[in-house]
Amino acid sequence: MHASQLPQPPWPEAYPDGYAVVDVETTGLGRDDRIVSAAVYRLDARGEVQDHWYSPVNPQRDPGPVWIHGLTSDMLADAPLFGEIAEELAARLAGRVFVAHNAVFDWSMLSREFARARTIAPVEHRLCTIVLSKELGLPLPNHKLGSLAAHYGVVQQRAHHALDDARVLAEVFRPSLHQAAAGGLRLPLHACRPLTEWIDTAAEPRSVAAGYRSTYRPMSWRPNRKRPACPYPNPGRLEQDGPLIQGMRVAFSGDTNVDRELLEDRATEAGLHVSSGVSRLTSLLVTNDPGALTGKTVRARQMGTPVIDERRFAQLLRDVAPAPDVHG
Repeated sequence: MHASQLPQPPWPEAYPDGYAVVDVETTGLGRDDRIVSAAVYRLDARGEVQDHWYSPVNPQRDPGPVWIHGLTSDMLADAPLFGEIAEELAARLAGRVFVAHNAVFDWSMLSREFARARTIAPVEHRLCTIVLSKELGLPLPNHKLGSLAAHYGVVQQRAHHALDDARVLAEVFRPSLHQAAAGGLRLPLHACRPLTEWIDTAAEPRSVAAGYRSTYRPMSWRPNRKRPACPYPNPGRLEQDGPLIQGMRVAFSGDTNVDRELLEDRATEAGLHVSSGVSRLTSLLVTNDPGALTGKTVRARQMGTPVIDERRFAQLLRDVAPAPDVHG
C-alpha cells in the first residue's frame, strides 16, 4: 500500500477552524514603539495557505533599527497609517487563532496599534510557535525562526521582512500542526486580552523624517490578571551561569524597558512561574536597579535570591531548559 493510501489518524475535533500567521516589524521593543510593516498568511484548519497580505506602515516617528527591517523614513513616508489598514487587517484576523513566533510580542504590538486606532483586534486566542516547538520536543539548537525553518527545510529569503517571515512561519507551522495532531497534543493556546491604551494628544503629523519626535504618551488601564498555575515543579534558584528552567519562580521589580506585562507573558509562556513577591521559594529577581531600596530588592538581599537585570533575563529566556520531571 502506498504511503498516501495509509489510514490517517483522525483530526482532533477541538482544533481551531483557521489560523492567521502574523509577523510585524517595529521601531523597537517598548510599549510606545510602533509597527513599520505587517504581514498575514491565512491558513485553513489543517494549515493549508488560503491567501496572504502585506503592508508597510507609516509609524509617525523614526523607523528605528533600519539595519534590521530595512525600512527607511523615505520608504515609509507615503505608507498608510495603521488606522488606514486597521479594518482590512482586522478582517484577516477575525475568527482565527493568531499565530506568531514569540506571539506575545506580535500580539502586544498589534493590540496597541488597534487601541491607538480606537478599535480592537478581533482575536480570542494566540499560539506561539516557540512554545509549540518546545511542546513537540523538536531537536533545535535554539528557538530562533531560522533554526525552526532549517529543521523543516524551509528557506528564508529575506529575514526580518514581515512578508517573508510570515511565509516561512506559515510553512513551518503546517508540519508542526500536523505533528501535534498526529500525537493528539493539546495546542498551547493563550487567551488574548486587548490592551486599552489611548492617545491623549492631538493628531500627529504624518512625517517620519529624521529627527521627528513623537508626542505620543501612552495611557493604559488593565484589570488585574490571574495567570494560570505553572504546571512544572520549582527546580530551585537560578545558578550562576546556569539556564532558566521551567518551573522557576521569577519576580520583577522597578521599571523595565520592555513593558512589564510583556515580560511576564513571555516568562509564563516559557514555563516559568511569575511571582508577585520575593520569598524563600523565589528562583530569581529581575530588576534594572538592584541597589534600589524597594521591598523586593531588600528582601532578595536578605534571602540571598539571585538578582539579574532585564537584558540578562531576556538572553536567558531565549533558551529555557525543560523541566526534567516532565520532559524526561
